[in-house]
Amino acid sequence: MNVQQSMMTEALRRWRIIPVIVIEEPKNAVPLAAALLAGGLPIAEITLRTPAAIESLRRMTNEQPEMFAGVGTVLNVRQAEQARKAGAHFIISPGLNRGVVDYCLEHEVPVYPGVATASEIEAALEMGVNLLKLWPIETLGGVPYLQLLAGPFGGVEFNPSGGLTSVNFENYLALKNVVACGGSWMAPADWIASKQFDKITAAVRDSVTRASKLTPARKSPVRPAQTIREAASPR
Repeated sequence: MNVQQSMMTEALRRWRIIPVIVIEEPKNAVPLAAALLAGGLPIAEITLRTPAAIESLRRMTNEQPEMFAGVGTVLNVRQAEQARKAGAHFIISPGLNRGVVDYCLEHEVPVYPGVATASEIEAALEMGVNLLKLWPIETLGGVPYLQLLAGPFGGVEFNPSGGLTSVNFENYLALKNVVACGGSWMAPADWIASKQFDKITAAVRDSVTRASKLTPARKSPVRPAQTIREAASPR
């Protein structure tokens, strides 16, 4: 599959923000999804940092089918398989794992592997992927680093994450080689655990509004329902 032209990638181009979710209790998954949607953002990256992640994804995709819900912190093929079977619309990994990338491409699951260096970007291109997670971006050099990468890697796009906040994410979205920014500032783990869903909705709405000012209107609107039907088809 061509990840850059997938419906999931079109959704990232439309909303330009990826909430990075750490969730401890599956029962919070559905109200969290409702809070994100109420703020105008139908995207969630549920990280595999807790035992509740896969069940939380399953509940979110089953009960809030309008969500583009995916999984992050995928370290191996077994986890990628678990995520796919739980209904993940996309998979994100912190590093570049050929096994994970090959598995996702074979099963037509959009995958955004992590890279940090020019050599890793070249390796990802050899695997057939040219929209990549750039992590941890603030440690790597931030906006200037992305600007430097635009020279030799003119056809490559990035979803930077790692150190992004409500203060600096707009600086990244202004770059031509950035599709979407990932971060936990809109829905930090302690807000989720304490069920501060109204607070999450407010933070999401603020970020979506600010991101929209940096995003030109797209000619082909994203249709989540169509993507969900595609994701539900046999793989």
